[in-house]
Amino acid sequence: MATQREIPVEPACWRLGTKIAFRFAFVYFLLGSLYYPFHLLPIPPVLQISELYNSLWSATVPWVSRHVLHLSHDFAMDYLNTAAGSKDTTYVYVQTLCYLVIAAAATVIWSLLDRRRRNYEWLHKWFMVYLRLDLAATMIPYGVVKVFPWQFPPPSLSKLLETYGESSPMGLMWTFMGASRIYSFFGGVMELLAGLLLVVPRLATLGALVCIGVMSNVLMLNLGYDVPVKLGSIHLVLKAGLVIIPDLKRLADFFVLNRRVEPVSARPLFRRRWLNRVAIAFQVAFGIVLLAYNLSHTGRRAQQAIQRRGTAPLYGIWWVDEFKIDNQVRPPLLTDPIRWQRMIVESTEDAVVQPMTGPVRYLYLHFERQNTKFTLTRYESNWIAEFAYENPQPDVLILTGKMAGQPVKVTLHKEDEAKFLLNSRGFHWIQEYSANR
Repeated sequence: MATQREIPVEPACWRLGTKIAFRFAFVYFLLGSLYYPFHLLPIPPVLQISELYNSLWSATVPWVSRHVLHLSHDFAMDYLNTAAGSKDTTYVYVQTLCYLVIAAAATVIWSLLDRRRRNYEWLHKWFMVYLRLDLAATMIPYGVVKVFPWQFPPPSLSKLLETYGESSPMGLMWTFMGASRIYSFFGGVMELLAGLLLVVPRLATLGALVCIGVMSNVLMLNLGYDVPVKLGSIHLVLKAGLVIIPDLKRLADFFVLNRRVEPVSARPLFRRRWLNRVAIAFQVAFGIVLLAYNLSHTGRRAQQAIQRRGTAPLYGIWWVDEFKIDNQVRPPLLTDPIRWQRMIVESTEDAVVQPMTGPVRYLYLHFERQNTKFTLTRYESNWIAEFAYENPQPDVLILTGKMAGQPVKVTLHKEDEAKFLLNSRGFHWIQEYSANR
C-alpha cells in the first residue's frame, strides 16, 4: 500500500518586531560573550582570538571615554579593580554602552539589507545553543564556589570583632552568607542544577527557569547590598529569559491560564539524526567536563585555604594584658592610639591589630618559624614591627622586639573564638524562645 508523501511545512513568517528584536539581541549578547565560553578551551588559536578581542576593547573603551563621553578616568585602576572582584567599573559601563550602540547600529543596517527575510529559524536555533552553553559555563563555576566554602568562607577572626556599623553592606552580606553554611550550599546547588539542566536540550527550559529564580535572588542581593556584580547578574537573568521565550506562551497557558499544553517536537540542529546525537553528546560532555574541572580546581583551592587558616602559627585572637614601650607600661586608655587592644593572626600572611582607639589595622605578616620571629608591615607605608615570640603556655604569648624603631614588649592571652554567639549558636529544630540578638 502506497503511503502519502509528507509535504514539508514551511516555517512561519516572523513579525517585523520579532525580527528586529532578534537582530538586536543576537548582536548585543554576542558582543558581550564572543570569546566565552570558548576561552576555556586550551587551544592556542582560540586563546589568541580571545586575547585579540580583549585587546581590541582595551583600546576602544578608553578612546570612547575620552573623545566621545569626555570622561577623565584612569582605566589602569579599573583593571586592578576588576581583578579584585568589581565587575561594575567605569570600564565595564562604557563597554556596555558601546555594545548597545553597536547593536543598535547593526540592527538598523541588518534590517535594511535583510528586510525580506521571513524568519531566522536556523540562526535562532544555534544562537540558543550558544546562549545555553554560555549560561552553563557561568552557572556551574558560580555554583561550585558556593558548594565549597570558597566564595563565602566562614567569618574571619577580625570580622567577629567588627561591629555592624564598621562593615560595608557588601561585607555584611559576605559575613551572613559565610556564617550560614547551609544557605550558601543550597544556593550553590541550585546554581549547579541550573547549569547542568541547560546543557541538556530537552531540559533547557527547566534549567532557564531555575536560572531565573536563582539569579533573581542573586540580583536582589547585589542591588540591596551594593555588590559590584550588578550588570553581570542582570545579563544572566536576561539571557535565561531569552532561552525560555520560545516556550513562553506554553508556560503562560499551563501556569497562568490553566489550559492544556501539547508537547512540542524538538527542533533539530541538523537534518541527519546521527549529527544531532553528536551535538547533544557534545553539549552534555561540555557540562560534565566543566563540572569536573571546577569541582577539582575549587575543591583543591578551598582545602588549601582551610589549611592555611587552621595551621598558621599563633592563629587566633590575642588580648593584650600588658603593653610596654621603652620599658614603660602603657595603661589601657581608650584614647591611646598606639597601645594595642588585640592582635589577630588570620593566616600565615595576614594579621590585624586593633588599637585602643581608631580603626583596625590590616597588616602583612611574615613568619620565621625556625627563629620564632615574625615581622608586621603595613601595605601603604614604611611602618614595620619586628618581634621574637614565645609561648610559655598555649594560651599565653610574649612578644619582644621593636615597633616603628621603639623597643616594645607585649604580653597577651588567647581568646576562644568559640565564645562568639555567631560561632556557638548552631542549629535548633526546637526553640522555646527567639535568639534574636
